[in-house]
Amino acid sequence: MNDIRRSKRLSLWLRHDPGAGGLTLDGQGWTDVRAVLGAFARAGVRCDRNDLMRLVEECDKQRFELSGDAARIRARQGHSVEVALDWPRADPPELLWHGTVERFLPMILAEGLKPMRRHHVHLSGERDTATRVGQRRGTAVILAVRAAALAETGRDFFVTSNGVWLTEQVPPAFLEPWEPK
Repeated sequence: MNDIRRSKRLSLWLRHDPGAGGLTLDGQGWTDVRAVLGAFARAGVRCDRNDLMRLVEECDKQRFELSGDAARIRARQGHSVEVALDWPRADPPELLWHGTVERFLPMILAEGLKPMRRHHVHLSGERDTATRVGQRRGTAVILAVRAAALAETGRDFFVTSNGVWLTEQVPPAFLEPWEPK
């Protein structure tokens, strides 16, 4: 099994369905690395400790993180299962970015950005990152999010250790399609 498939399986277990791997997440989404290695073994997937460490370190989106002693692992964000991540509140910059595709644009402009099956809306600090995110499903459409103005209304923002900005939702009044000049 290649690293992409291992990463997808790990994302499933750590973000959406820990039971599928026979795992239990604590309140902050952590589980024991040995348990994850056992889950891979039970699934018939070759993944030793070195493979798992490489997966965490080389994941282009930095989806996973290890505890300081490397004994526990969790997904940084994107959960649909109930976890209380401990990301600090932060004052966002004036603009943040969201990448999507054309077919979702009318709904987003009418209803705003919603977390859907996740706990938070994910925003990027850079347009290039939002473009890469949007391109996963086709030609990217980039939205500028007036984050500082939204924060002034009392909306909380959090920033993860891999630089993803999180907020509960973004009303349409704080969104504008971005067009290169």
